[in-house]
Parts: sequence; structure tokens; C-alpha cells
Amino acid sequence: MARYIDSVCKLCQRCNEKLMLKGSRCLTPKCAMERRRRATGRRRRISDRGLQLIEKQKVRYSYGIMERQFKKTFSQASKQQGITGDNLIILLERRLDNVVYRLGFADSRAQARQIVQHGHIQVNGRKTDIPSYQTKEGDTISWRESSMKTEYYKQLLEDIGSKNLVSWLSLDRQRLIGRIISLPTLDEVGAEFDGQAVVEYYSR
Repeated sequence: MARYIDSVCKLCQRCNEKLMLKGSRCLTPKCAMERRRRATGRRRRISDRGLQLIEKQKVRYSYGIMERQFKKTFSQASKQQGITGDNLIILLERRLDNVVYRLGFADSRAQARQIVQHGHIQVNGRKTDIPSYQTKEGDTISWRESSMKTEYYKQLLEDIGSKNLVSWLSLDRQRLIGRIISLPTLDEVGAEFDGQAVVEYYSR
């Protein structure tokens, strides 16, 4: 499968918005978007279609998935009851790599995806190395026993106390075992995405 190998800072620049693709680095003056905001210059007017595209790309870049997979997820969301744009964001939030990120096991979704792909994570006691795996209510997310011996895991145990947790997840911070206590709602996600713009983009 194709993957993006260029600088992720360019993705933020394309959307003209900080997408937090590098985790805590995005909160420092080293962030490319901070330097860009200090620069001056005129921006050309963007059409409605262009704004819809930017919104769609913003969602896709944030969750780190390619166009084909994103379109497949959109198709799945459109078949569910309710608002398609909201369904899309919730499906993306339920991805295993995103849950690993939300639990604080990684500083970014890209790092979380790597952790999952390398086989460090198990769902309900079974090794799961598919980042797009759709978690569900009641699932437990934990580290494999062999992965608990790594320096990364030991450092995570020390740092996990300072990380915030979203309301639809619970976490045993001593054993690093997370649990999905409910499916996320749009309010709990806190996503600053315009789902309707994504729907309009694919509807044309």
C-alpha cells in the first residue's frame, strides 16, 4: 500500500492549520506552522469546492490514512443510520491506532500506528497488528508481555500519569491496560472537523 513519506509539516501547511501530526513538538516554537504564522503574505481566494477538499484532507491527514481507505470508511459511514459526517469521525476514532494514541501510549497517531504494526498491542488478550481494526465497547487494549520488557514501555509507565484521557476510555495506569467503556460521541471526540463539508465533497 502507498504511504506518505514527505514531511508531515507540509500537510499542515496545505490545510493552513496545525493538525498535531508530530505530537508534543507541535506545541513548541519549532513547529513549522508557528514559523509560517509569523510570515506575511497575501492568500488567494479559495472556492467552495476547494474548501470542501481542504476539510476532507484535514480529516484524512489527521488520522493518517490514504485516500482509498478513507473513501472506504466514508462509504461505510454513509450506510449507517444517523449523520454521515458524524458517523465518519466516530469510525475513525474507533480505529485501533487512534485508540492507542488516545490512551496515551503514543505521542502521535503515526507513532501509535507503528506500535500496533510492530505487534506490541493486544485486544482482549489477542495480538492485533492491524491499525484499522475497529474496536468496540467493552474491548480491552493492553501490551503484549514481551513488549513490557522494552525501554519504551518502562519510560511510558513513568510518563503516563501526566497524560489526559478522553471520557469514553478508562486506563489502569499501573498495568497500562485500557478499556473502551462506551463508543465515542462527537462531543467526546472534540473534533474540529466539518463533517458536512466532507459529505458535500463526495456528493458532487
